[in-house]
Amino acid sequence: MKTARYATSRQKACQQCSNAKARCDRNQGGCVRCTQRGLCCTYLRASSSGAVAQDLSVNNDTELCSPSSASNNVSLSDGLLPTPDSELSTRGDRHDKTIGSGRVMNTSTTANNFRTTITRSYSPSGLYLHATTPMSEPKEVLDFSSLDLVCPINAGEISNRWLNAYLPTAGQTLKAYPISITSFIHRIFKSYAAVAVHGRGIPPFVHSSEIAALATYPPLSTCLSLVRICERPLPGSDGVATEVLQREMNNIYELRETYDDMALLAAFQAYLLYAMVLFFQLSQGSNPFLRQAMMNLQEIACISSKRGLVCIAEQQRARPRWESWIVAETKRRTLYTMYLFDSVLSAQDGLPTFLGTELQGLPAPSNKALWESQSRHGWETVYNIYLAEWMDGGLCIDELWPIPADLDEHGLSQRRSRVDEWLQNLDEFGTMLYAVTSCTHGS
Repeated sequence: MKTARYATSRQKACQQCSNAKARCDRNQGGCVRCTQRGLCCTYLRASSSGAVAQDLSVNNDTELCSPSSASNNVSLSDGLLPTPDSELSTRGDRHDKTIGSGRVMNTSTTANNFRTTITRSYSPSGLYLHATTPMSEPKEVLDFSSLDLVCPINAGEISNRWLNAYLPTAGQTLKAYPISITSFIHRIFKSYAAVAVHGRGIPPFVHSSEIAALATYPPLSTCLSLVRICERPLPGSDGVATEVLQREMNNIYELRETYDDMALLAAFQAYLLYAMVLFFQLSQGSNPFLRQAMMNLQEIACISSKRGLVCIAEQQRARPRWESWIVAETKRRTLYTMYLFDSVLSAQDGLPTFLGTELQGLPAPSNKALWESQSRHGWETVYNIYLAEWMDGGLCIDELWPIPADLDEHGLSQRRSRVDEWLQNLDEFGTMLYAVTSCTHGS
């Protein structure tokens, strides 16, 4: 009896967390750490005699826990993404091609199969963790099943935006970017792609809640894994990486109508990131695939936007549910990023770009404190302050556009005052957007 009691008291973690020396919540349905990594959660249970310890699996995924499945998985240091010192090992393919520090399956292997073999781990901030670093447990569960969102704009115009350069229509406003601003956008967006490729964080249009529950967003989790193959590629291996990313982009586009709201948002973000990596990291600017990809991306953006870009409570100047606000704000940031990236591609092709008047009335990016809140209580506190300070409604994206000719002096003064207040607590994304609009349209 002493042996059995001792074994039970000492078993403070499942076998996987114990091996990694990580904190374990001992959830009977599978601990959070194993669930997020897709690992088989097992515990050592002493036998009745106390002499033999047995593995007790609490993960109901028989495929994941089966020996045959485990033998086909990629070994990434306990489920982590590849780092410059780690190696991707695929037992089923003896003709792997090496890109950078890890191996990538040959071009005959589909990106879908590649996706299923990779497990990954992010911290809430988006930084990659070492296997021995305890993972922060989610502070609370977010429920994205009931989103009170509406689309106050004509989202159909988003999918047709690519036509503007070829079929100008009345009322369009040309965006005459100064050369310095075009270069600025190019450098900033190149850094977004590099952040994802090198695993140093997440772009500012991806919310930390998505990273905390990355396994539930397959398009985005796959993207953040696949783009790592572009890190320090060997000479001549760019074509392999390009083909893998393009194949996954085609897969996302084909499934666009089947995604639920959250998966569609993740697909929108992933497709945009793939396009940015192809352009900035793999030098595919002259590839016709990229121009077609932007048409596809605008269609995905249109479908996602139709499912809601603004919380109903936002329109009523009340506080929405945190989950609804996260989705609305994330969609808008991704949409604004796509529009600016499209301007970069148009400049590359020598095509004109036009003001996105179809977005008029949408809220400008939120302040840093709201975007980076890590708890419901903290976010609600900040949002209450925001409501008190913006009793007439928050700043809209079109208030950063050219000043209307019919705006009188009083209206101009009010507009400048609102922009000044908005600027007081911006994150890097809002600051970037203001720099672009201010230097392009004037203050």
